[in-house]
Amino acid sequence: MGKSVVSWSEKYDIANAKGHEIKPVRKDMMGMKAGQKMLIATPKMVADIIATIPHGQIKDTSFLRAELAKQTNVDVVCPLTTGIFVRIICEASNEDVQNGASLSEVTPFWRVLGEKAPVRKKLSFDLEPYLTQQLNEAA
Repeated sequence: MGKSVVSWSEKYDIANAKGHEIKPVRKDMMGMKAGQKMLIATPKMVADIIATIPHGQIKDTSFLRAELAKQTNVDVVCPLTTGIFVRIICEASNEDVQNGASLSEVTPFWRVLGEKAPVRKKLSFDLEPYLTQQLNEAA
């Protein structure tokens, strides 16, 4: 029997179904200190923050994490899962566009894809149309 392929939209739904978690950081790592209250968000929580970024602006994951921390009253937000969720959002939004959704119907993920965004190298699709959208918004 062949391995079934899970779409990015399904990954988005699966990760959201798990819900978010708040727990203490166990040891100093990735700029976080042991004992700090840490949020492990959901893709929807990250997408909701991305949707608040004004047209023409580009933010990074540190902005997303700071906003999520403010909203949930935690000390820090997990950088690893935030990065993973940004990729899931990008890939799922691209799938939606490929399936006929307009750019106004998807999370405007191009607003978190600055030139130094690590996720840019991992995406499975051509960024050019989205980077053009970014330029159009900035104009």
